[in-house]
Amino acid sequence: MHCPFCQHPNNRVLESRSAESDRSIRRRRECLQCERRFTTYERIEYVPIMVVKRDGSRESFDRSKLLRGVVTACEKTGVNAHAMEMLVDEIEAELQQQAIREITSEGIGEKVLARLRQLNEVAYVRFASVYRQFQGIRDFTETLSQMRGHSQDQVGSASATTEKTPVESLG
Repeated sequence: MHCPFCQHPNNRVLESRSAESDRSIRRRRECLQCERRFTTYERIEYVPIMVVKRDGSRESFDRSKLLRGVVTACEKTGVNAHAMEMLVDEIEAELQQQAIREITSEGIGEKVLARLRQLNEVAYVRFASVYRQFQGIRDFTETLSQMRGHSQDQVGSASATTEKTPVESLG
């Protein structure tokens, strides 16, 4: 492991602990030459998953790219970083468990939307607007109407509350 600052090959581990729901090990290291500290992560290397993009091109699944999209959708919504990490962890684990090593970007997008719908409605609509390439206000209102119908179905089946959800209060 080379120091990211001075490229010296020798360092010492100061601290190790579990990270990412016990799926990796986080290590704090100190360079023996420049004495600067840095963090490394140790993960199991899985068989690569290929993502088939809308244009037909293929690229390796990139966890950090997925996390960036989720973080952008959840910005200023109050969703904490741990919940976003867990969402991405769940999707990555689900993809690794599949026998098929290819998935479409649409398939990944639907998995994200299913989880965001339960996590935060605003994040769901933000992600949907990019993923489904909304062209105008009509696309937003259709999505909100679908969410309202879904919320009313849940309220009807729970046959309970008189409080309105944030989506219901819009209409």
